[in-house]
Amino acid sequence: MRNVYDLLEERGLIAQATDAEAIRELLGKEKVTFYIGFDATADSLHVGHFLQMVVMKHLQDAGHRPIALLGTGTTMVGDPSGKTDMRKMMTTEQIDYNAECFRRQMSKFIDFSDGKALMLKNGDWLRNLNYIDFLREVGTHFSVNRMLSAECYKSRLEGGLTFLEFNYMLMQSYDFLHLNQTVDCKMELGGNDQWSNIIGGVELTRKVTGKDVYGLTFTLLTTKEGVKMGKTVGGAVWLDPEKTSPYEFFQYWRNIADQDVTNCMKLLTSIDLAEIEAIDVNDGKQINAAKERLAFELTRLVHSEEDAQKALDTARGLFGGAADHEHMPTTEITADMLNDGQAAILDLMVAAGICPSKGEGRRLVQQGGIAVDGEKVENPLLTVSAEKLTAGIVIKKGKKIYQKVILK
Repeated sequence: MRNVYDLLEERGLIAQATDAEAIRELLGKEKVTFYIGFDATADSLHVGHFLQMVVMKHLQDAGHRPIALLGTGTTMVGDPSGKTDMRKMMTTEQIDYNAECFRRQMSKFIDFSDGKALMLKNGDWLRNLNYIDFLREVGTHFSVNRMLSAECYKSRLEGGLTFLEFNYMLMQSYDFLHLNQTVDCKMELGGNDQWSNIIGGVELTRKVTGKDVYGLTFTLLTTKEGVKMGKTVGGAVWLDPEKTSPYEFFQYWRNIADQDVTNCMKLLTSIDLAEIEAIDVNDGKQINAAKERLAFELTRLVHSEEDAQKALDTARGLFGGAADHEHMPTTEITADMLNDGQAAILDLMVAAGICPSKGEGRRLVQQGGIAVDGEKVENPLLTVSAEKLTAGIVIKKGKKIYQKVILK
């Protein structure tokens, strides 16, 4: 009989499983409590987190109970997975604030009413642990030799792995043990870069309790070339509209590479698989329509139907020649950017996130890639008057990136 495991597999979401057959059987015969951890390293979730919530939602819709575990304890140490340097140390106040931001955002995607899901903070048990008791109860079950062979540590050994970070795997593993003992959690899920940490939790819980528990990782959101998606010139693609506007969010998905569209549709949306597979990726018209649909659907899910429609209308207006200035992404500047009533175009481009530096901006201008109010900029020393900026100008980079700049 088909169950949610088959759905996850068909959509390409499953990367590795500790015991695929046992997990499939478990998900088919009982309501399973599972968890995914989210370290509170920023004040907003990003698109990588959204993929994790898509998996949580699939499982919740099938009758299982998710635990969103906010890492108010583990964030104090920092996960070395996928990092070339140690993560920046954060205060408990910063971490707790970020976790509260996560809590508000997650509630939009996962139903936490009537015990259908739990939201917990691992700082509630990790921050007060007695170190010697922890070493005796948990540390004794871990082989240092085996830990050092894990990908999350191996990649850091050459550059320097701190003893602080070395403890991360033990802490995450303890989370699974604690959740198993307190709320009967039987599965830990996470991105495929978490495989070593998840294995640690599964093995620790089995050794201490004697119970069968399981781990499952899902596919990371990457391009066909294996590069992680969700980054722009300005940084991460955030779910918070104050950090990444709905229009910018829409445009990110509208502008992804043709070869990545169908995979993103499978992983991130609930669009029927037969419909996705029918898209001819070699047909420009079909692939453009698919990109527009992907962008609309994800903006609707993350923001709202109204925001998605505004973003769609704005994009169509801009690229159809009838610019919708009202809903265009806007950067407000202040008078301190002016010099004798003028602002340099390169300064405006950097302020608007069109380019990361003035050097890059100069190169774009020299290559003919920048226009202001429809006029190509040919001189990188161009200045714009305060009068024009008060009314607002539109800077265009290439064919697809627009930003309104206005003096406040």
